[in-house]
Amino acid sequence: MVKTVCTLYSDPPTAPMITGYIPGTTLSAGTVQRLSCISSGGNPLATLTWFKNDKKIHSVTKTVERSVSAEISILTNVTDNQAQYRCEATNSATEIPLFETVTLNVYFAPEAVKVRVSPEELKVGIEATLSCDAASSNPPATLSWWRDGIPVQGLPMQQKKGLHGGTVSTIELKLTITKDLNGAVYTCQAMNEALQRSVHDALPLKVLYAPIFDETTPYTTVGVENEPLIIVLRADGNPGSITYTWTKDGLPIAQSSYSTGNDRIISEGSMLNMTKLSRHDAGVYTCEAVNSQGAAVANISVSVHYPASIKSVNLHEVVSPNQDAMLTCTANGNPLTADNIRWERKGYNINPNQVTFEPRNLTSTLVVKQATREDVGNFQCVVDNGIGGETRQDVMLVVKFKPELDSSPSLMKSASNVGQVGRLTCKCRAAPAPNFTWSKNGAKLPVNTSTKYFAEFHKLDPVTYTSVLLINDVSSSDYGSYECGARNDLGFSTTSVKLDITSAPDQVISLIVTNVTHNTVTLQWVPGFDGGLPSWFRVRYRRVFEESYKYEDVVPRNATTFTIGGLDRNTDYVFSVMAINKIGQSKYRPDDTKVTTLNMIPSSIQSSSEEYNYNVPGVFIITGTIVGTALILLNVLLIGFCLHKRTNKRIRASSELGELNVVSTEFVETADVSKSVVIYVSITGVILVMINAALVACFVLKRRSRRLKDV
Repeated sequence: MVKTVCTLYSDPPTAPMITGYIPGTTLSAGTVQRLSCISSGGNPLATLTWFKNDKKIHSVTKTVERSVSAEISILTNVTDNQAQYRCEATNSATEIPLFETVTLNVYFAPEAVKVRVSPEELKVGIEATLSCDAASSNPPATLSWWRDGIPVQGLPMQQKKGLHGGTVSTIELKLTITKDLNGAVYTCQAMNEALQRSVHDALPLKVLYAPIFDETTPYTTVGVENEPLIIVLRADGNPGSITYTWTKDGLPIAQSSYSTGNDRIISEGSMLNMTKLSRHDAGVYTCEAVNSQGAAVANISVSVHYPASIKSVNLHEVVSPNQDAMLTCTANGNPLTADNIRWERKGYNINPNQVTFEPRNLTSTLVVKQATREDVGNFQCVVDNGIGGETRQDVMLVVKFKPELDSSPSLMKSASNVGQVGRLTCKCRAAPAPNFTWSKNGAKLPVNTSTKYFAEFHKLDPVTYTSVLLINDVSSSDYGSYECGARNDLGFSTTSVKLDITSAPDQVISLIVTNVTHNTVTLQWVPGFDGGLPSWFRVRYRRVFEESYKYEDVVPRNATTFTIGGLDRNTDYVFSVMAINKIGQSKYRPDDTKVTTLNMIPSSIQSSSEEYNYNVPGVFIITGTIVGTALILLNVLLIGFCLHKRTNKRIRASSELGELNVVSTEFVETADVSKSVVIYVSITGVILVMINAALVACFVLKRRSRRLKDV
């Protein structure tokens, strides 16, 4: 056998080599610099370690074949200027680490600059010195003075060594203090030319002077009525102890320290507190500021905004056909401009060119050119300035036109019995107001000139009028047709009104459907003549393919709209309605009002219905279980009762015979009977429980099938 012997030996690595930085080049603070150290050979491979100024730092090591590299990433800052980075390579064959070093050159701007003034208290006429000190910088920072953005020449700059190999710079500026320098801002800028980075510090000069109010403060302010308003007019001055006094129209305003608590407007130093504004608080307020150096006065104008309202309108504008109509609306409010007043009318096109606004009296005028019958109606003046909501008022435009009589069926008839008072109504639209006349059989009636006939005149709106003819003590000769005439400057119109005895109501004139859901239909109808008596209505309906009707009386009785509920969804129905009074009833309308209920159930209704369907079977199951348990308990009680009765008989039988071990024939028969009763009751209880369970199961299955059908 041949033995193989391995001899281990150590070999030093090559000296490390640093790459990534060229000595002498300049880095900018804030940039990332990567340095890599490479060592080749050696047995074992070298261990590489990085140091910054003899302090070990972290590195990332990689091995490639027979070489080892260690890389560091440096976010450069001021401490890296003139810092020495060293890479050492060691293994078991090196007694002294092999190393290479590199020294970085980093440019950095000064971190801060500070401006000082001497002396600290400035007075007019003295000489003051402004000093500016910049922190260490590489290369040295260049200092300069600025006043309100304009360069100012200072004394020559001085420099000395600073931290991290940088330079500290200082510059001064001599000033002769004047009043005009108060508030002047002097800025010192420190610029690192190499990096094009700078830092600044500013010092506003404060000079002893009499109070001066800030000229940038607006001397007009706006508040809202019934809201608080706080005004602050602060004055600058040295010394800063300033006394303020507020007045309006020469009268002093109470100070908070002397207020009784009932004052709405109080002053507190430079602040004027108006706790609840009134429109009468508008005006000019004066604030006087006083210190040891003198006094100053400032005026501020207060404008109070309050909701817009309509002061007046021409309620009725009456014009002849083709004449221009002018509708006016005078408003009040603050603010109030042409944009805050508008004219509206539903379905009517108003051109902005038709509207003018007079700011002196806050009046808006709508001009309707060459007005016609179609222009008749209500226009609305709407005022809204964004405070407190809008205000509206109607302005009626009336264009003269001949009377137009209303021929509604309910007005064409009237009814009254003999001996009663007959009432015939004639209704018309006209402008100007018409004169009504009543006649019968071509002869004019002596209205309001006899005890037989009287007429009532009513104005319903600016163009709608009625004349009600009252016929006292109606007789049979009074029945028949009466002629109502209405006349104004533009023409004459007539219509007939028939007086008859009270009767059953006429058939409903029209019937429409106004709303449909999955299980309801809403109807609306126009009644016919009521027969001269209070009437009510009855609705009938059926499925299209069925012959039998369902009926519902309308409530309230005088309603002309009614909703039928409990209908099946996605089903065709026909509806009709008739009128009824105490004498009789009208015919039903033909079954020509057909409607199909909706198929879809609203989600809110469907969810509540499903919840009901799930809950109800649960209730019945619980109820059924309780009933079944009660039956079982009843069965047990009956069995116990029978056993107890049998035991008592056994004891009595034994005592009568005097022998405990003898059982009589009667006792045996009684025991047999008791056993039969127990068996019978048990069977009955079981049967009842089974019936109860079957009923519950049947109910649950029925509910489930109905739910599946609905889905």
